[in-house]
Amino acid sequence: MDLISPENLAQGFAVLSDPFVYLMLVFGSLLGLVFGATPGLTAPAAIALALPITYGLGLNSSLALLLGIYVSGYFSGSIPAILLNTPGTPGNAATAVEGYPMARDGRAGEALTTAIISSFIGVLVSVLCLLTLAPLMARVALSFQSVEYFALALLGLMCVAGISTGSMIKGLAAALFGVLISTIGIDQTSGVPRFTMGMHELLGGIPIIAALIGLFAISEMLIQSRRNFVAGTAIEVKSSSSVMRVAANHLRHKWLVLKSAFIGTLIGILPGTGPAIASWIAYGDALRGRKEGDKFGKGEVKGLMACEVSNNAVIGGAMVPLLTLGIPGDPVTAILVGAMMIQGIEPGPFFMRDHGGLFLAIVIMLLMSNVAMVVAGLSIRRLAAKIIAVPRHIVVPVVVAVAATATYAISYSPFEIILVGVFGAIGYLMMRYGFPVAATVIGIVLGPILETNFRNALIANNMDITVFVTRPVSAGLLLTTVFLLYFWTRQERKQAKLAGNVTKA
Repeated sequence: MDLISPENLAQGFAVLSDPFVYLMLVFGSLLGLVFGATPGLTAPAAIALALPITYGLGLNSSLALLLGIYVSGYFSGSIPAILLNTPGTPGNAATAVEGYPMARDGRAGEALTTAIISSFIGVLVSVLCLLTLAPLMARVALSFQSVEYFALALLGLMCVAGISTGSMIKGLAAALFGVLISTIGIDQTSGVPRFTMGMHELLGGIPIIAALIGLFAISEMLIQSRRNFVAGTAIEVKSSSSVMRVAANHLRHKWLVLKSAFIGTLIGILPGTGPAIASWIAYGDALRGRKEGDKFGKGEVKGLMACEVSNNAVIGGAMVPLLTLGIPGDPVTAILVGAMMIQGIEPGPFFMRDHGGLFLAIVIMLLMSNVAMVVAGLSIRRLAAKIIAVPRHIVVPVVVAVAATATYAISYSPFEIILVGVFGAIGYLMMRYGFPVAATVIGIVLGPILETNFRNALIANNMDITVFVTRPVSAGLLLTTVFLLYFWTRQERKQAKLAGNVTKA
C-alpha cells in the first residue's frame, strides 16, 4: 500500500496557492533571524513564544510560521559567532572557530555568505533525505505495537539524557523530571487525579505551551538578566562577498559539503542529538582531511562550510523520527509536536498514512523556508552587526512581556501565567546547576508515550513483563539502550579520572 497517493500530491502542492502561507513563512524567517542572531535568544525560545499565535491560524499557516523560525533560527546563530565570537546557539559554537578569524581578517562578508549558502545546502540535502527515508521508516513503524513503542521512546529519552552537556546523571534526572511532570492530571486509564495538589486547573495536566515558554524563554531571560555582561564590539561587514563566487567554492569542495550534510542528517535522525554534536563531528572530519596550506583555526573556509552544512542538515533529519514515530529529534521538534496537536494532528506511525498530503506540504514548506532564509540572510548582511548589538536591558523585558501576553491570549487564564513563572524559575535553577532544560522538555513530550505504551503492553500480554525482551525489535532497542548507558557512563568515568590526574599533576 502506497503511503503517498496522487490525492496526497495534490493536497501537498495546494499549499503553494495560499498567499497567507508565504506571508507566515517570511514573518517566521525574519523572527528566527532576529532571535538566532541576538545573543541569549534561541530558535526554541522563538518557537515557544510563537506557539500561542498558531491557535488563531490554520494548520498550513501555523506550520509555515514555525518552520520559517526553525530554519532561519538554526542559521542565524552563526551571525554573532562570526562577528562577535559569541555563538548565538550551541550548534554554532564550532562556527566561531573559523568564522571569527575570517571576520577579523577582513572577510566578514565572505564568512556570512559562506554560512548562508552552507546552511541552504544542509537543509536542502536533509529535506531530500526526509522525503526518501520517512516513507520507508513509516512502513516499518506501522508494524510496531505498544511493546516496540515503549522501547523506542525509552531509547529516545536515554539518548537525550546521555548526550546532554555535563553530567549524564544530571541529564537522566532532567529527563525523568520531565516524565514526572507529564503524569500530572487525571490518569487516562483509571480516571484518578495525580499530583494535582487539589487544584482543579491541573486536572487536565500541565499546559505544554506554558511549560515550554517558561522553560525556554523565561529561564533564559532570568539567566541573561543575572549576568554582568559587557558586549564586545561586533565586526562590521564592510563588503558583501559574491554569492556566485562562494557557491563556486562550495562546488570545488562538493565532497566535503555532501559528507557534512549526511553527517548532520544522520545525527538529526538520532533522537536527542542536535546541531551542536553534528557541527563538531563534521568539523572534526574536515580537520582530519586537511591538506598542506589549509589554515584551520585561523580562518579556514572549509571548516566553516562543514560546521554550517551539518548544523542545518539536522533540521530534515530531526523531522524523520518526529513524523514517522512521534519521537522528537531535538527541542524544536518537541515543540512542533505541541503545535501539531493544537491543530488536532498527532505525529506517529499513522501520520503519513492518514495525512500524506500534510507530509508533502511540510516538505514543501521546509524548502520554501530555506529559500526565505537565504533571501533574508543575504539582505541583512550589512545590518548584521546592528542586529546583534540590541541591548540586553531592552531584550529581557520585551521577551518577558511577550511571553506573558502570549500565554494569557491562549486561554485567558491567569493561572497559566503563574505556571509560566514557575517553570521559568525551575528552568533557571536547572540551568544554574547544570541540568539540561532540553532533556526535561523532551521528557514531557515522551512521558505520555512511555506510560501509555508500557501499560497497554502489559494489559495486552496478561501483565507479563518479559514481553519486552522476548519480542526481537523491543529486545534490540532495550539492548541498545543498555549499551549506550554503559558506554556513556564509561566515558564519563574516564574523563573524570583524567581530570583528577591533571589536577594532581
